[in-house]
Amino acid sequence: MADSTQAPFTLRDGLNIAIYDWPLSRRQRPRGVILIVHGLGEHAWRYDPVAVRLNEWGFAVRAYDQRGHGESGGAPGRLNDDDDLLEDLKELVDDTRRHVTRPWACPLILLGHSMGGLVASTFVQRSLAPVDGLVLSSPALDTGMTGFQRWLTRVLYRWAPDLTVSNGLDPRGISHDPTQVAAYQNDRLVHDRVSARLARFIDANGPRVIAAAPSWSVPTLLMYAGSDRLVKPEGSRAFAAVAPSPPVHSRCFDGLFHELFNEADPAPVYAELRGWLDGQAPA
Repeated sequence: MADSTQAPFTLRDGLNIAIYDWPLSRRQRPRGVILIVHGLGEHAWRYDPVAVRLNEWGFAVRAYDQRGHGESGGAPGRLNDDDDLLEDLKELVDDTRRHVTRPWACPLILLGHSMGGLVASTFVQRSLAPVDGLVLSSPALDTGMTGFQRWLTRVLYRWAPDLTVSNGLDPRGISHDPTQVAAYQNDRLVHDRVSARLARFIDANGPRVIAAAPSWSVPTLLMYAGSDRLVKPEGSRAFAAVAPSPPVHSRCFDGLFHELFNEADPAPVYAELRGWLDGQAPA
């Protein structure tokens, strides 16, 4: 494994975002490349332990701070256009294909957590660019918005789409491990802002992904937490109930909280991920 790197990447609208690479050694052919899409209010570097584990299994890893997050440009939690996050991901997929997977002729797999899982699954649902596999970790397919919250979001989207408010997420719901909760609360790159435009994007696209599940064709591993308090696990259950198997394999981790990889005992989560990856990209 080579050292991880951080570099700027300029998007189509001139915004600079931060991308991170965890490459293998120059002489080692990767089994595949995993592109990580993080969740709301957090940032890509929180996935360093996941990337290191994937490196150990023979996968090169890339991640990026989504606009308005982490070290990337943009106001916290804001979008300029409804589909910014999807178009950003397409640029990253195209760049990763061009510079990372193509020289090795290896598969490209998206790994999206929470809001990142919604972005990645919507990307696949809309067929914005081909990918070879998809891993979803506690995807935000059902936010649990009340009728009033949904109405208010629509009103604000129309009249003040850039207005940001607290996302209302309770950090104590990310993990049973108090050290993980404390690290999240003390992380200077974590924020709690969400705009009306971003909230509407999240709320509108979860049902569309679920509606597309019966015709899903991309190999997908869906992992979700049975005791999730930040997104409703019912969204993942609804997707899994109607998606064909294969290509979709789902696993509910009963009793776990939202951030599966940061739980007190993440070993079963990593075992599930490794088993699925072994089937998609044999060593």
